Amino acid sequence: MPSTHLNILLFFAALSAVVVKAAFPSKIFGVNLGSWLLIEPWMLPQEWLDMGGEQCSDCSRCIASEFEFAKAFPNTVDDIFNDHWNSWFNQADVDDLVSVGINTVRVPLGYWIVEDLVDRSEEFYPRGGMKQLRRGLQQLQNAGIVAILDHHALPGVQDPQQQFTGRCTTDVQFYTPHNYHRALVWAAVMTTLSHLDPTFGSVTAIEAVNEPIMDANQTPGYGGYQKHFVEVIRAVELALGISVPGFEDEFGRLPSSTNFTESIRAVANQVDFDDEVISVIQEAVPMTLRIADQLGISAILNFSRNPNARRELLSTNFMDINWQHNNPSNPADAAIGPQVYDNHLYYSFGGVADANPQAYMESICNLDRVERDAQLGNSPLFFGEWGLPTQFQATDSFLRQWADAQKLAYSKGKGWIFWNFKIEISNRAGDLARQWSYMEGVRRGYLTRDPSRFNDPNVCDNFVNKFAYAELEE
Repeated sequence: MPSTHLNILLFFAALSAVVVKAAFPSKIFGVNLGSWLLIEPWMLPQEWLDMGGEQCSDCSRCIASEFEFAKAFPNTVDDIFNDHWNSWFNQADVDDLVSVGINTVRVPLGYWIVEDLVDRSEEFYPRGGMKQLRRGLQQLQNAGIVAILDHHALPGVQDPQQQFTGRCTTDVQFYTPHNYHRALVWAAVMTTLSHLDPTFGSVTAIEAVNEPIMDANQTPGYGGYQKHFVEVIRAVELALGISVPGFEDEFGRLPSSTNFTESIRAVANQVDFDDEVISVIQEAVPMTLRIADQLGISAILNFSRNPNARRELLSTNFMDINWQHNNPSNPADAAIGPQVYDNHLYYSFGGVADANPQAYMESICNLDRVERDAQLGNSPLFFGEWGLPTQFQATDSFLRQWADAQKLAYSKGKGWIFWNFKIEISNRAGDLARQWSYMEGVRRGYLTRDPSRFNDPNVCDNFVNKFAYAELEE
């Protein structure tokens, strides 16, 4: 193996003690921390205006995204966003999540949280998010809540005209070699921090892409990106001395020696990484060093590894194969070690069931997405975004049924993560929180305080057709 490869691996070998990783609970009962480190202005309309943002029917034509805000206010954006980060999610929110039994959070992040990835000549985003992420992850870890780091907004934008991508534009450029590369560097940096920074101890998975375009014909190269994403994460973990399934069988078992140089030289000699993977890791090394220096945590890079520490792989995480159509790549083909799959389901956007209570209940009570995904190797599956919104005016009674039925359906798999943990309460927001906020749903009795329980566990009995779906075996 070329000496460059060895030098990269030696860098990782010199890093600190590998952090003991959190594990997924047997059943996920979770919420998204949406609009914390990645703002979607529709969720906090009054605060967004108070910050200096704007509202418009076409979000690309006004200050309705983080990109446009940072472009409009380059001298004050960092301070304004830091105030938001402190107020939108803090210890009081963690305490609320604990009080209602939440065991998992999904943290939507933009690529710009790794600030060296941003081309400041043409890309505009706030700085300082990594410090806030560390603060929040530590609070979650103290509460026993595990976290998924969700790459929610990708370099170049992965979906047109969506606030959740950080920039509203029709010019979608993520599906290119350059931006795939930048996303992989992001994954390498976040993997390194997840294993070495103790404040990342709650992190159990990294999600590759939130909601890629659903038509696979419009996502060229995505299958190759999926494989590289997994390989980058596993290459970093191998370099840190963490055993990766399959690599031992193919190249001989990794040595148990605690001599870092010997261990890493053995890995370098035994594993033939793809050139793109090596290039990504090489680029991630100085970025990781700069982050550690900027945050004053360089000490984490100098500790001796504890050979008795429990070392576990992160779970790689993808949207499931059935998220896309037109012969999509199967993320199961990329798996090396633990991997989980994510599906999102919002009836309110149409195309799932007719817009009436009967059709909604018949559809959700006979949902077979868990089973269909499992047939294609996409298991375990969790539902990473769902909520209570409907296409019709729903009564309180129906929303209790609707919440129970969705929880029953999604619990056939690994579990569920509600969108969102909270929504702004204001005159401008109206009653938006009623169907989009988990905490408000609990307060109103639609969602049970114990997430494993139901208002009516038999809610689907009158809607299930003759084909009963058995629960997946864990």
